[in-house]
Amino acid sequence: MTWLHDIFKHSPETALFLSLCLGYLIGKIKFGKFQLGGVAGSLLVACVVSQVGVQIDSGVKSVLFALFIYAVGYESGPDFFNSLGRKSIREIILAVIMAATGLITVVVMAKLTGLDKGLAAGVAAGGLTQSAIIGTAGDAIGKLGLAADETKRLQANVAIGYAVTYVFGSFGAIIVCVNILPWLMKRSIRDDAMKAEAEMQAGSVKVLGEGQMDAAPDLVGRLYMIAPGKGHSVAQIESALGEPPVTIERIKRKGKFVEVTPQVALEEGDIVLVVGRRPGVVASGPLLGREVYDEEGMSVTMVRRDVSITSKSIVGKTVEQIRQATTGEVRHGVYVMGLRRMGKPLALAPDLVVHEGDTVTVYGAEHDVRRVATTFGEVIVSTSKTDFVYMGAGLVLGLLIGLLSVKLGDIPLTLGAGGGALLSGLLFGWWRARKQTFGYMPPGAVQILKDLGLAGFVAVVGLQSGLQAVTTIREHGLTLFLVGVVVTLVPMIITLLIARYLLRYDNAAILAGALSGSRSANPAFGEVLAKAENSVPTVPFAITYALANVLLTLLGPLIVALA
Repeated sequence: MTWLHDIFKHSPETALFLSLCLGYLIGKIKFGKFQLGGVAGSLLVACVVSQVGVQIDSGVKSVLFALFIYAVGYESGPDFFNSLGRKSIREIILAVIMAATGLITVVVMAKLTGLDKGLAAGVAAGGLTQSAIIGTAGDAIGKLGLAADETKRLQANVAIGYAVTYVFGSFGAIIVCVNILPWLMKRSIRDDAMKAEAEMQAGSVKVLGEGQMDAAPDLVGRLYMIAPGKGHSVAQIESALGEPPVTIERIKRKGKFVEVTPQVALEEGDIVLVVGRRPGVVASGPLLGREVYDEEGMSVTMVRRDVSITSKSIVGKTVEQIRQATTGEVRHGVYVMGLRRMGKPLALAPDLVVHEGDTVTVYGAEHDVRRVATTFGEVIVSTSKTDFVYMGAGLVLGLLIGLLSVKLGDIPLTLGAGGGALLSGLLFGWWRARKQTFGYMPPGAVQILKDLGLAGFVAVVGLQSGLQAVTTIREHGLTLFLVGVVVTLVPMIITLLIARYLLRYDNAAILAGALSGSRSANPAFGEVLAKAENSVPTVPFAITYALANVLLTLLGPLIVALA
């Protein structure tokens, strides 16, 4: 293996990307319904690669983790702050209980079994399947002022504890959510999911997934040839239908195009393009003539634009008030497709109050959309580029926050770089959701920062600590595994009992979603969805998951301080 050692000596980054490559390959292998995942796979491969001998700078680890944790906060920010309300008080309590019982369980078990701070934090990361604890705990250990060798040993133990306990951490969450919870409630997840779905209000917002589209879209365009006796003016045709509205976008007469104005009278044989909501367009047929399926030059390019509402004349008013206050000339040819708040679609009810920063999606010809956009606010420019000014400012602020510390006895308690970047990411992600004309980071960019940041960070830890890992597992392997079982099951069961008997959850599907989210247990949530056979568990999961990503991540420095 001398040749391999020489390669890694001259190019340590080769060892890093080899660990990621093989780690994700191993992570794809299925054991029944369980997959190890790319993060755990990268850690295991890195530990093996490290046996050859690899020296990699710790600065790489710090940069990767800062990028990862900031991206987590940026993505979770809107949901996190939106979840802090009266309607979701049970989910908030649930997430707090899970984090608190998890912290207590880890600290108690560490004291009883004599685990050091690093192993205790690693057990928390694996047993609670919150990989980000590896980084926040490791950062907190670095602030303890210990000797360099001791700091490195404890930080390595975090990764070791995680590796030993992660597998059951995933299995245990599935067991509790899919098996123990329905048994305790004596209710089926599927039956309760169907019941909850039936009780949902009619007219709820339909959200299509990526690549999906309606077979019968709401907004359509059709061509009609004007029949004898149908020579009404454009204004008469458009006003005759009332609601839902339609607009005539193009007129062709004897092979030539006629400028469309409200006063233009249609003549027999004219071909017109009618655009609008499908019921109105279909109803316009009897007023015009027979439908024509193709005519050269009659196609008009329509656009769909997202507009951030900033106009003071719009903010604070209901949808109906805005509609009545907006003149027909302004509204002509433009159709509102939807309204989102903090990324969440809202039903366009007449009494819905519009807030500053809401995003309205409008459809129409380019000039019509531009006219309405200037009335509502600012058009959100679609781009695939990240606003690095905003992202850089967020990271700098987060890292500065991470430098702050307070004393808990003789132990400095600090958010560290990871906790600071997480907090900053939450704030910057939330603010970006409110002010969408700047600070954009494409979802794909967020995902690569999360994936590469965390897996790369864990791989560096494995490369630096793999030699020590073998010795530690020989000494504490069984103890670590059993402690991980306790850390996985006890907080979930306590939280489940409190949810059922104190918080009065009576729907198994909703509780299963909330419980899996409070543990940020994605495999468990996947099984819950499979059992539910609909999306009912998704809403409670989203709330508790957003909170858990923050609360569980912050356990790292607390465990280091208390264990």
